[in-house]
Amino acid sequence: MNKNTFKSGNVSFQYLDTWIVEKADTFNNPDCIATLSKGENNLLNVVAFPTPTNLDDYKEFMENTISDDGGVILESDFVQIASMDAIRLHANIKSPDITFDIHTYVFIEDGSIYIFELRTADYSSATINEYDDLISSLKLE
Repeated sequence: MNKNTFKSGNVSFQYLDTWIVEKADTFNNPDCIATLSKGENNLLNVVAFPTPTNLDDYKEFMENTISDDGGVILESDFVQIASMDAIRLHANIKSPDITFDIHTYVFIEDGSIYIFELRTADYSSATINEYDDLISSLKLE
């Protein structure tokens, strides 16, 4: 497997060639800067936008939103990854059509928020490890 580099604006990261860069859905989500998929069970969206919030307040907001929507939070921590402070969240969401996990990393740097959200129905550790490696390679320039 080879690594590719994604770059958009000041955001760059490396991803394995088993992932496909899709056309970002900026029509429905104008803040989307990247969408990647791996098979039919894994979809990663990356959004970025200006924010006045901080990690503490956003962590509480994110947890409340997921819980209010019926999701179950399995893990929610402050971590340091890619030499930056971040929120790492793992939750399970059940809808009438599908049950899936979300794995989210949130960074707030220089008045902007960067959210990496993987929605997956693939519960293999390989996919999560690839996602974590992608996040570890993140650079905000």
